[in-house]
Amino acid sequence: MATSLSCSADFVLGMDLGTTSVKVVLLEAQSNTVTDSRSFPTNSDISCTTDTRVGQRAGSCTNNCSSGQMHGRFTQRRAEKSQVHWSCEWLSKDEIIRFIPKDVSQLITWQDGRCSADFLSSLPKPDSHLSVATGFGCATIFWYMKHRPEFLSGFSDAGTIQDYVVSMLGGLDRCVMTGQNAASWGYFNTTTNQWNTQILKDAGFPVHLLPVVVESGAVAGYTSSEWYGIPAHTPVGAALGDFQCSVYSCMTDKGDAVLNMSTSAQLTFGMPAEFSPPSSPDALSPVAYFPYLHGSYLAVAASLNGGNVMATFVRMLDSWIKEFGLEVNESRIYSQLIQSALAQPNTDLTVTSTLLGERHDPTTSGSVSQISPSNLSLGHVTRAVCRGIIENMATMMPPHSLQAAGVRCIIGSGSALSCNPVLQQEVERVFPFPVVYGKDVDSAVGVAMVFKDQLMTFVSETPDLL
Repeated sequence: MATSLSCSADFVLGMDLGTTSVKVVLLEAQSNTVTDSRSFPTNSDISCTTDTRVGQRAGSCTNNCSSGQMHGRFTQRRAEKSQVHWSCEWLSKDEIIRFIPKDVSQLITWQDGRCSADFLSSLPKPDSHLSVATGFGCATIFWYMKHRPEFLSGFSDAGTIQDYVVSMLGGLDRCVMTGQNAASWGYFNTTTNQWNTQILKDAGFPVHLLPVVVESGAVAGYTSSEWYGIPAHTPVGAALGDFQCSVYSCMTDKGDAVLNMSTSAQLTFGMPAEFSPPSSPDALSPVAYFPYLHGSYLAVAASLNGGNVMATFVRMLDSWIKEFGLEVNESRIYSQLIQSALAQPNTDLTVTSTLLGERHDPTTSGSVSQISPSNLSLGHVTRAVCRGIIENMATMMPPHSLQAAGVRCIIGSGSALSCNPVLQQEVERVFPFPVVYGKDVDSAVGVAMVFKDQLMTFVSETPDLL
């Protein structure tokens, strides 16, 4: 998830609040050049009592670098109206001003799997072209309504983690959310740009928790305090979808498709300007239509299986090594996997890499086949895992459908893809298009670019604010 601040008329600070890492970039507005960037792991996962529940602490990573996810849900208690800020405390230490989360729940991430297929089928049908899946904000709130209703009673607002950051920086008295993020929560009609309020009310849903929806690219507020040297009264952009921001940072031609791979993976291309989504979702289709900017849409094959598959592979090997009483740094394991696979350019081993299932097929799982004594080396297995990740994307959005849409080039983005030359080789093998791996192609850059492109309008209307 991504948000931004305008540090001056010349620079924009973009923040990507990711599942596993947090990235901040400083964009020089006139040249669209990244002049500085910082990235840190979130280190915020919380151990849960079941394998289906994935949560994170609202910790200090936002202050350390700056951090959230599109579908995830985050609830917060509002302070008394007499207080300037709510749900956080502003502290000054060593001449640095930062905010500390207060009276907030843990973040339930998009990876949360507590909403079973049976539970989801029991929910009211949304007035939206997008299906509701486990990990979506509204689905999670419905789950709490049924299983832990007392938990929700203490909160006044809900939003994604990046919406929380925007609220805190801007000193807002309500959580605000763009249509990009609202669509990822479910029960949101992207055509009318409104929540399915009546449908939710009829189901007893606590609609007072829903954020106020604002236009994608809009200014949500202005910093009410200095923050790490950024002065008060700096415009704060409403948070956007990390995926849409990644696309914005690199898609320059209507013949471009974008393959973004970080924790999860998405393959997308832009729909014609006149396109309107269907009135109801196709739950079995691997392709969905995400709201983009200015009323346009992206056709998206959004896979739950991306860099997290390789991360799971690395953790498995690490646990095996520990069982032998040995210690090897995970980064060394990852590096060795890549080197071994580069030395093994082909394999007849087949790995179906859908470890986490898919939203259109939640019951699917991973598998290994065509095993023989000759293909069990580290290189064979790693090559097959990487190939399985990419072939799964090609199954969801086949090359012929890209060709039919006029795609002429694929732009690769995301940390998992940029750091893994084996995945890059498999992309180039599976998809019959030129593949370009762009520099500074990521969500933090994209959100800074979106906000920069919108900022001049705001500045011309209120020139005294900068």
